[in-house]
Amino acid sequence: MEALQSGADVFFVLVGAILVFAMHSGFAFLEVGTVRKKNQVNALVKILSDFGMSTVAYFFIGYGVAYGVSFLASAAEISGMTGELFAANGYDLVKFFFLLTFAAAIPAIISGGIAERAKFGSQLLATAVIVGLVYPFFEGMVWGDTLNFQGMMEAMFGAPFHDFAGSIVVHAVGGWLALGAVVLLGARIGRYRKDGSAVGIPPSNIPFLALGSWILCIGWFGFNVMSAQAVDGASGLVAMNSLLAMVGGLLSALLVGRNDPGFVHNGALAGLVAVCAGSDIMHPVGALAVGAVAGVIFVKLFVVCQEKWKIDDVLGVWPLHGLCGLWGGIAAGIFGLEALWGLGGVTFLSQLVGSLIGAGFALVAGFIVYGVIRQFLGIRLDEEEEFRGADLSIHKISAYPEEDLTMK
Repeated sequence: MEALQSGADVFFVLVGAILVFAMHSGFAFLEVGTVRKKNQVNALVKILSDFGMSTVAYFFIGYGVAYGVSFLASAAEISGMTGELFAANGYDLVKFFFLLTFAAAIPAIISGGIAERAKFGSQLLATAVIVGLVYPFFEGMVWGDTLNFQGMMEAMFGAPFHDFAGSIVVHAVGGWLALGAVVLLGARIGRYRKDGSAVGIPPSNIPFLALGSWILCIGWFGFNVMSAQAVDGASGLVAMNSLLAMVGGLLSALLVGRNDPGFVHNGALAGLVAVCAGSDIMHPVGALAVGAVAGVIFVKLFVVCQEKWKIDDVLGVWPLHGLCGLWGGIAAGIFGLEALWGLGGVTFLSQLVGSLIGAGFALVAGFIVYGVIRQFLGIRLDEEEEFRGADLSIHKISAYPEEDLTMK
């Protein structure tokens, strides 16, 4: 029975890892459908290359930073066949795979904000630094024992900081890192007129954008439900809360965004981002409310960010992941309370302070990482390369090469 349980846990976490890995294709197609045709190849190559760089950085450095574990030992040892450090059936290896897909989501999130004008090599370097050092440091604070962060939170505010599936650890950190990168990059050429008014750049392909959203929504149930990391921890409550938060986000975005397809498909994601932290402790009605608020946050702040503050965040990753993630972390301390039909075990102050620490940490880190790289290597394509498009400037081929030949 013990061997069966161990094998079931390995399979459970592996399925979760595969589902979240599949979400990276969702990130790619969401970006492909949003950027202009001349930058679609770059979006696809960038997301996949970032995943490769994330894997290497997290395997050799990041996982050890977060959890103090190194896989530089014999295959027999790391697969649990000998010794007591690693669990049986290679459980720790599939756990690494699962948590890697979370870590690699950080550069995938950032990619959408810096699209159409970022240098390819500089972004790969930023990915290595972020996934190897920056993200795992905060990951270890919340999901490990780095700096005794959780012990201090419980001592000061009556409960540890609760982030079941990463509203703060993954999404807010990714979104606030992206804000620093986007601000340092500056707006795309032609995005704003001399008088400061915005020039509309519509999505290039709504079906691709929608496909990206659908893939992300489906994979998200692995993101949330499999965060239990063991079969006996799987909960239908997490699945139901994820579903209702997703629906709440898309319906509120549909209403506030006046039927705009971009807002609707991203509104569903906003609800899922927000529910991650408290999906295991909220009542479904609370999850619906959290998702609905997140949908409004995304639509309203996307418009303000682009048109009033002149922050050219192409996919709106700061409002979507940064702000909705921040809301989700705080919301777990509201709708997770027993007074609102939640399971309890959280306090509002712990959630508020922990969420703000995560956002602040990521914002500062974003400015430091991208600021240093900008100083020494540069982070933006030159004007001619940006005008030509990242596809031809970096990858020497467009998304529609047959059309290019026909035009010639």
